[in-house]
Amino acid sequence: MTKQQQWIIKYIVHDIIGYIMEDSGSTLAEAMNRFYTSEVFEKLQDIETGLYSEGSGYVYDLYKIERQYGKLIQLEV
Repeated sequence: MTKQQQWIIKYIVHDIIGYIMEDSGSTLAEAMNRFYTSEVFEKLQDIETGLYSEGSGYVYDLYKIERQYGKLIQLEV
């Protein structure tokens, strides 16, 4: 993983934790725990998925889907 990829992931994680806190009223610790234990966070760190190249909003939408369904699913459009 390059330094640039690490920075991108760091900023996405920062944004998403902020979104979680704002949307759910969670504390920082709660929001961090929720995201760091998610499948989306795991996939975000896997450079092979390319998820780090998506915007924070997209990644957060995936996180919300995971929370809603208890796992990541492919939604048909």
